[in-house]
Amino acid sequence: MNSILLVIASIVFIVLATIKAKVHPFLSLFTAALFVGIAAGIPIDQLIDLLSKGFGGTLSKIGFIIALGALIGSFLEKTKGTEVIVAYLLKWFGVKRSVLAMNLTGFIVSIPVFCDSAFVILSSINKTLSKKTKISLGVFAIALATGLFAAHVFVPPTPGPLAAAALLGANLGLLLIWGLIIGFIASLAGYLWAKKWSTKETYQEQKDTEVIEAEDLKLSLGVFIPILLPIVLIGLQSVAVYPTHPFGEEGLFKLINALGNPIIALFIGLIVAYLQSINKSKEQFQWSIEALKDAGIIILITGAGGAFGTILKELDIASLLNFQSDSGIGGLLIAFVFAAILKSAQGSSTVAIVTTSAFVAPLLTAFGLDSEIGKVFAVLAIGSGAMTISHINDSYFWVVSQFSDMDVKTALRSYSLGTLFQGIVSLSFVILIYLLIH
Repeated sequence: MNSILLVIASIVFIVLATIKAKVHPFLSLFTAALFVGIAAGIPIDQLIDLLSKGFGGTLSKIGFIIALGALIGSFLEKTKGTEVIVAYLLKWFGVKRSVLAMNLTGFIVSIPVFCDSAFVILSSINKTLSKKTKISLGVFAIALATGLFAAHVFVPPTPGPLAAAALLGANLGLLLIWGLIIGFIASLAGYLWAKKWSTKETYQEQKDTEVIEAEDLKLSLGVFIPILLPIVLIGLQSVAVYPTHPFGEEGLFKLINALGNPIIALFIGLIVAYLQSINKSKEQFQWSIEALKDAGIIILITGAGGAFGTILKELDIASLLNFQSDSGIGGLLIAFVFAAILKSAQGSSTVAIVTTSAFVAPLLTAFGLDSEIGKVFAVLAIGSGAMTISHINDSYFWVVSQFSDMDVKTALRSYSLGTLFQGIVSLSFVILIYLLIH
């Protein structure tokens, strides 16, 4: 009982330190891990060793991946690759289906680019479309924001899913496949919410904004390659290692297995992004510095989460809770609720994912989720909770509202409730699909 209270106290500390005292999540997670270890009576030498192993072990799995993903996103952003993706999607879908186009744009762009910066980049296109279609700017904002958010919590190489995969030992290839499926469903849920909201909103005239055409940007469909190529390679590797060995066990299998390694696949994507911007070689160094600064923060938070999780494992929480779930559904629900509480309380989806994953990791067996597919769906349940609900303590909420001319009340009623709807729909499909394939 003392250990359980200790864990609860550490979680409360992380939330309050992050919200009230404005302590950086890295420091709050590390402090909580240190506090729990000392209070549990772990000798200092052993405690430091556990913290170091938890920190280093987690980063050994995903440190390179986070850095490479951040670099790809930076190169796409700086070369206006994201704007080209938007232009092509509008060309394919047409202006009449522009709300759907923006939603899917958000889903694609947020795979390599952080959703905050992506929304800022694409918000001017929202205003152009609003003026052209006479549809409220708020509708486009919700569609884009929810599309961006869906990939952010479900699809590697975004940091949250990567961290959860490392902490829970989930297969990254399987997570990519199922994350794309659940993320796509969550994105469409956001689109449907935006369409529902369109019946409540009236159009307001926007300032003149020049329409961006793909041809004007002088870039080709090759802009999709840095995003799609790593996804395809990682996905093929997951198929290749199936027990049936669809690609055999020799030459082709070895090639796919090597190229599909997440680090190699993302490095190949980065090389393509680098070559596409080779005419801006003077700027590339500065872009890399900015991207790696952002990646470094996420890497430190993730490592601290790994250290915290390692200490929690030492407490053997599973036996203390005496919780068993043969079906795994109870475990998925607990993971969702825990992540949703953390997300709603402190605002950051990444922190919610990392903290919940650290909490859930030692409980996977008790939850009935210690199988390969169980770990993947535990990550997806955590991701569903980590989108529920984005509101005033989330920096992304303010990006969405301020760049879309929404007042706080309107943003809460439209965007925030939209993320709640997304989280519930996502969890429903996570449970349904898990029951069907488990």
